[in-house]
Amino acid sequence: MKKSYFENQKKASKPLFLLVFLYSAFLFGQEKEYSFSGVTTDNGDQSLLPGVAVFIDNTTYGGVSDFDGNYAFKATLEPGTYTLTSSYLGYATKRSAITIGASDEIVTDIGLNEDLLSLDEVVVTGTTVGVNKRTLGNAISSVKSEDLVNNGATAVDQAISGKVTGALVQQNSGDPAGGISIRLRGPSTVLGSSDPLYIVDGIIFSNSSNQLIDLGGNAQNRLADLNPNDIERIEIIKGAAAAAIYGSRASNGVVQIFTKKGKSGKPRFNFATNVKVNELRKKIDYNTVPLAWEDPFDRENLATVPVTRFDYQDEFFGSGFGVENYLSMNGGNENTSYFLSASHLENEGIIRNTDFQRIGFKANLTQKASDWLTVKAGLNYVRSQSSDIPNGGINSAYGAITGFIFSDNSVNPFPNASGVYPVTSLLVPRTNPIEAVDRFDFGQKVNRFIGSLALDAKITDKLSANYTLGLDYFNQSGTAFIPINNTSPNGNGLARRSDINNFQYNSDLNFSYNTDISDAISSTTTLGGSWQYEEFDRIATSADGLPPIVQISESGSIVAQGDRRSQISYWGSFLQQSFSYNDKLYINGAVRLDGASTFGEDQRNQLYAKASLSYILSEEAFWEDTFGSFFNTFKLRGSWGQAGNLTALSAFQRFTLYDPSAINGTPTLIPSSQQGNLDVAPERQEEIEFGIDAGFFNNRLGVEFTYYKQDVTDLLLPRELASSTGFSTRIENVGNLENKGLELLLKGAPIKSNDFSWDVTATYSKNENLVTSVAGGGQLSLGGSFSTSFVIEDQPLGVFYRQFYAREADGSIALDDDGYPFAGTTEDGESSKVIGDPNPEWFGSLINEFRYKNLALRVQLDAVQGFDVFNWNRRLLDNVIFGGGSNVGEELAGNRPKGFGGAQAGIFEEFVEDGSFVKLRELSLSYTIDEPFKGVDNVKLSLIGRNLVSWDDYSGWDPEINTAGQSNGVRGFDFAGVPIPRTFQVGLNFNF
Repeated sequence: MKKSYFENQKKASKPLFLLVFLYSAFLFGQEKEYSFSGVTTDNGDQSLLPGVAVFIDNTTYGGVSDFDGNYAFKATLEPGTYTLTSSYLGYATKRSAITIGASDEIVTDIGLNEDLLSLDEVVVTGTTVGVNKRTLGNAISSVKSEDLVNNGATAVDQAISGKVTGALVQQNSGDPAGGISIRLRGPSTVLGSSDPLYIVDGIIFSNSSNQLIDLGGNAQNRLADLNPNDIERIEIIKGAAAAAIYGSRASNGVVQIFTKKGKSGKPRFNFATNVKVNELRKKIDYNTVPLAWEDPFDRENLATVPVTRFDYQDEFFGSGFGVENYLSMNGGNENTSYFLSASHLENEGIIRNTDFQRIGFKANLTQKASDWLTVKAGLNYVRSQSSDIPNGGINSAYGAITGFIFSDNSVNPFPNASGVYPVTSLLVPRTNPIEAVDRFDFGQKVNRFIGSLALDAKITDKLSANYTLGLDYFNQSGTAFIPINNTSPNGNGLARRSDINNFQYNSDLNFSYNTDISDAISSTTTLGGSWQYEEFDRIATSADGLPPIVQISESGSIVAQGDRRSQISYWGSFLQQSFSYNDKLYINGAVRLDGASTFGEDQRNQLYAKASLSYILSEEAFWEDTFGSFFNTFKLRGSWGQAGNLTALSAFQRFTLYDPSAINGTPTLIPSSQQGNLDVAPERQEEIEFGIDAGFFNNRLGVEFTYYKQDVTDLLLPRELASSTGFSTRIENVGNLENKGLELLLKGAPIKSNDFSWDVTATYSKNENLVTSVAGGGQLSLGGSFSTSFVIEDQPLGVFYRQFYAREADGSIALDDDGYPFAGTTEDGESSKVIGDPNPEWFGSLINEFRYKNLALRVQLDAVQGFDVFNWNRRLLDNVIFGGGSNVGEELAGNRPKGFGGAQAGIFEEFVEDGSFVKLRELSLSYTIDEPFKGVDNVKLSLIGRNLVSWDDYSGWDPEINTAGQSNGVRGFDFAGVPIPRTFQVGLNFNF
């Protein structure tokens, strides 16, 4: 039978089809060189983006876009489908599927969206281990270099105020180098420090606040030794989850500071100079009535005599001037890079004759020693010097502001023709404030050396190692001199000298192993250990009875001397395991063993654990199809962690200590009032947190929300003992406390175009602190508070607990038959109750940044709401026996009964004031001139204001104050503290 035409054609086509198939298979199995190119732009304003890294996943091929946003590279690949990944700092990483085949030219333009929440930023979660932020189950905040400068701040901790959720930054004093407290998610201990752990380029950094000579609440933080201009970025990890990697010294969180490094290329220079003026923002109302009581103690005697009133504030406050110069250079090549800087700061305070000077030198070197080894070294030397005037009323009775609040301002404070200053405090011995600023000579000097050496080794493609050795040493010396024949209680003069040598080092070794278990699952295992040691020596001497013109203690009568030495070792090791599924689901777990020599051998080693989960839900296909047009990013995260507190005890505090003495001329030892406890254990902390990170409208709006709950058990407290024991207290694990709260961050870019942009950031943080258990009576007073600040069960830490007003049934203040208030009693017959809380209900900030072409405006408002301040200044000023306050003038004018302030003096509730404030923290206007002349890239001119306005109802100088300095429990104390100044600054910055 004859076959049809179509059947013959089908039979004939089989060999041809087979030939084409074999040829195609050969073609697609053959590698071929392709050229990739395109333009990188910002999706918001379509501006060109230079420096974007564009590469093909799972290959070594890629390139970086040039100044005009163009990228180009060649790659030898087999035809098929690949993923083209594009990343740039501050922008969300973009992954695009591309198919290559016959064409040699692959042109792909790339538009990136701004990453407002920095989810694709690489952060360091161990002293040396960097990971993508998207993998983390706990919150981490970053502050970039541009946010740390051009804001009027002279110290790092000042500069981060209002820029981090959950971080309450409180300036305790307005002195030029006054102390600052940072609390991450509330206080977590009573005896120890609640400051976070500070790490600078892998170095454990001491931020101690040593009070060498009594200056009141302006003990310097050693963060004052760091220049904000040298810092590239700051990463802040809050919560117990951080401690599983960093150790229990990080139980209060971690502040990681990364200084600037060199970049390949020809040397680049930066020179910045600024001039600033510091001034008192407002004065306290004082007594201006030109009358005085004939007899201030007799309420019935209303006779007055004419007097002249003086405003002492005009005499010891003044405008302070400052200047700062900074020069840096960086450069290098593909194997070596360097960064060098030098700086000089001189800044005067608003108390006359006070200032702070700092000179610093910084060097960072990175050397690629081989294909597998990189060496990094850093060196920082700082010398600072301050001239101080004592102002603290807590420990000593001398000082300028101390004298002011005790003075009768009807006394002319100026010296007579013989140069003798009159006594202004007529009833108790205090200092004439004008004499304090004119004749007292207090000061401190610091020499500090910080060095580090790090080795980064890529042992195999999967295994890497890092070793870091960090050294931190400083000598701090304080001197005090009060001349003879003065108005203070030290009429015979005073000479004091105190020196501290503080040395510490940390040695850290970490290994990291990365491998792909399957196409979907990858694994990272990290193993590490650390040894830390710190040594502290202090020697001091104090003398009075000085000969004329002599200012050193050895020439007087020694009234006190001391020699203290301390050595503490910390050690720890950890194992962390992380899994990633399809680069969108991340699981992490870790265990850590920690120890410290401050605890007994049976208690010092403690085991802690951590677990976290992160899920990028928005990278699921259903999310992109359903919400992708407006809801671009959605990350769920949660973590749980344990930690201890290894810093609550000093080196030998677990022992019963003995003080040297003499009986009938024979040397002997007398036990101290505190009994030792060899079984004392570290405090333990457990925290859980949940949160989300979300991006909307092409990531033009970012939202970060976190809820946390932290429980601290085995709280160390000084438990009172029966007098029959021969001791008064013993430190025991007898308390518990908790912190719980939420943190909210909103970041938006409402307008973004070539000529104009508007960026806004808002933060809100709320923390509720509660002491849940206190054994042995349920409460105890905190030292340094005049028995006003307490630890009380079922109350926040450090509440004010003292006398209160008797009140009528309608809540109004009750008056006695003579019209004076009197103290009340509780239903249980107690004369004291909780009358205030220094812990804020919430705090937050609002930052707006506008840019029109080369003109930029930045406005930052900070708010701290719902906290109380105890105004000790007004308690004295309003009392008729001293006479300097405005309310005493009201009594003299007949507007309130004579002696009314004296009746209030014993009712402490009167002096608890609402400290809530909103401050115009930063206002900055700058203009950049591009290439003004040959060799200069740009010049920036800036006008800056800091702490310009405070909206508050506080009657004192400033509600942002704490005369107790860095104290953990004694907060909200205003007693002769220096107020925070208002600062104006003009600056020039050159890049060339």
